Amino acid sequence: MNNTIIKVIHLSKIYKTEMLETIAVDDVSFEIKKGEFVAIMGPSGSGKSTLMHILGALDRPTKGTYILDGENVENLNDDELSDIRNRKIGFIFQAFNLLPRTTTLKNVMLPMTYGGVPKEKRTEIAVKYLQMVGLGDRMYHTSNQISGGQQQRVAIARSLVMDPALIMADEPTGNIATAQAEEIMAIFQKLNDEGRTIVMITHEPDIAEHAKRIILIRDGRIVSDSNNKQKRFSSSTSDKANKKQLLEKKI
Repeated sequence: MNNTIIKVIHLSKIYKTEMLETIAVDDVSFEIKKGEFVAIMGPSGSGKSTLMHILGALDRPTKGTYILDGENVENLNDDELSDIRNRKIGFIFQAFNLLPRTTTLKNVMLPMTYGGVPKEKRTEIAVKYLQMVGLGDRMYHTSNQISGGQQQRVAIARSLVMDPALIMADEPTGNIATAQAEEIMAIFQKLNDEGRTIVMITHEPDIAEHAKRIILIRDGRIVSDSNNKQKRFSSSTSDKANKKQLLEKKI
């Protein structure tokens, strides 16, 4: 059984104009196994966002090989890329990308609508994942009626409904407060503990520290790739409340 979810070999992305050639991703190679939680970290302009677009099947590399969950991606046409995105990848974006004035339930159901899942099954699955991220009481609120942290939890629920091989999170804490960011990281760690494969793009070292492995990219090249021995653990709001109750009982 092949446990490799992502395999990239000598991958490059080059943007050309009449006057200039810009190498955004420069001959990178790595693998990500099933069940890993990997942070791809780098400063602005490092090439991490370009790499994320290629890994997320949103763009094609100029050179190299990209295999996603056993399927070669680099030469797919637009329709084929769209199909593999819907089947294989659950996206979580910095800006949430929720439909405004639409309930959280309908937002979470959207990928299943495109995926041809029967309506009664769509509702059942969407409710399940909204409850999992702690928003069972917000299913009929519209996206503009909930906080930024709650919107990101809706986006996480939406990313899970097609049971993707890979969860791709692009700066998932960039638009939310620190306390809410910790809650989002706690959800990611729980999902990873349950066997989900997560790739997270970030420029924040304290966010990257929640992952089990950190790939550092600079000037389009990988400068380090190591297991995170100092992994930082987050506690969800409910976990903190439970710990507080236990402490009060001991006192």
